[in-house]
Amino acid sequence: MRVWITRTEPGASRTADKLRALGHDPVVAPLLDVHPLPALIDLDGIGALAFTSANGVRAFAGRCAERALPVFTVGDATAAAARKAGFTDIASASGDLDALADRIAADAARITGVVLAPGPREPAGDLPRALAAQGVTARGLALYETLPVFPQGGLKGLGPVDAVLIHSPKAAERLAVVLGGKAGPAAYCISPAAAAPLGGHPFASVAWADHPDEDSLLGLLPPP
Repeated sequence: MRVWITRTEPGASRTADKLRALGHDPVVAPLLDVHPLPALIDLDGIGALAFTSANGVRAFAGRCAERALPVFTVGDATAAAARKAGFTDIASASGDLDALADRIAADAARITGVVLAPGPREPAGDLPRALAAQGVTARGLALYETLPVFPQGGLKGLGPVDAVLIHSPKAAERLAVVLGGKAGPAAYCISPAAAAPLGGHPFASVAWADHPDEDSLLGLLPPP
């Protein structure tokens, strides 16, 4: 299958490598691009870090030398990015934002301070609010934003594709805009939330992974 990868770089290239290993033909054409924001990182009173994406890890690690704080991540890929960045005390929720909130709340006794959640300007979910409901104080910190981009050469430049991979609700929203009402290929989404913006649009089919991680997403693809 020729599979369109819409996620941001550098993740898009890693996904392409996985697709090639599975025998598919990847088409890397991100619909979003990551841009840093001029935010001040103040760790006074911070007892732990929470990351909902590898982009958040990279945005924080590239601007702050702190590596000793406990780190909580939404999933295993984000945990791997944290280890690569030099963090050592890492706990992965291996799930979604609600699972991350539960994981942090379960370890609240060892967190001596506020939980800081570095991430995008417009996060897909409200982690501080989810933690507040469990009695954990947290605050977000916008370190980057994802801005829309159009595939180089336009949709015709992509050539025919059999499927498209969606890694986030924002990417799904952007895909619907780019297609502009035209029929889309089979869409494979990392979660129900990532599939939701595609509702009502003419895709060949829409499916989502049972578990919000890339291995589960790629497992949706029929074998070559």
